[in-house]
Amino acid sequence: MKFFVLASGSKGNCVYVETKEKRILLDLGISSLQAEKKLKAKGIDPSSVDMIWITHAHVDHISGLPVFLKKYHPQVYITASIEKEANLKLSQPIYIEKEENFGNLKITAIKTSHDTEDSNGYLLEEGDSSLLYMTDTGYVNEKYHPLLKNRSAYIFESNHDVEKLMNNPHYPHQTKMRILSDRGHLSNQDSAYYLSKFIGKDTKVVILAHLSEENNTPELARQTLEQELKDHQISFSNIVIATQKEPTELLEI
Repeated sequence: MKFFVLASGSKGNCVYVETKEKRILLDLGISSLQAEKKLKAKGIDPSSVDMIWITHAHVDHISGLPVFLKKYHPQVYITASIEKEANLKLSQPIYIEKEENFGNLKITAIKTSHDTEDSNGYLLEEGDSSLLYMTDTGYVNEKYHPLLKNRSAYIFESNHDVEKLMNNPHYPHQTKMRILSDRGHLSNQDSAYYLSKFIGKDTKVVILAHLSEENNTPELARQTLEQELKDHQISFSNIVIATQKEPTELLEI
């Protein structure tokens, strides 16, 4: 399994995943043109994308979808409630059940908690390789914890530093409370707490994603996770920070 993050943050999110049989986009919240350029820069033909899986209806996860669909016609996987909230009016969507199987590839929907009608994270498994993509959630339900442990790779939200958020003079109190709520976003400390539970002996890489440009820094996100892992005597160092403008390297697990 190969993958990279094209962009991650409040202005747009998109991840590319390539398995033996499928080429997948997880969300398409950047423009179709941006997505095309970033895919081609990695030697990937945009027309080879088989399917797009949408996590939720917010614009930073779907803005590029209509144009990309019109041009390349991949299959869209979504829930009916996400489609309705986003007002997408897709021609032939496939409504996601709990999991979908494509030969040796299994994709499982993991319900998240966000200020939207419906939202998912996705766990992709192919043979011994597995990737969890989870952002835009206020917490991770404990019932999913056993399923999420010891995965090969994590693209996982580390949205904000609580102190920076609370001291931000440009954010109304109501907005701060929404971000901090169970239907908001994971803070650096929340993210580090969950990852300290999930990272296992088979974990190859962790990508911290959806960082706030105003209420976080890559250094703070990394340091918080490193300290949490140290406190739990977990030896793990391959931490990548996804950013809004620059894609990550193409990684293989």
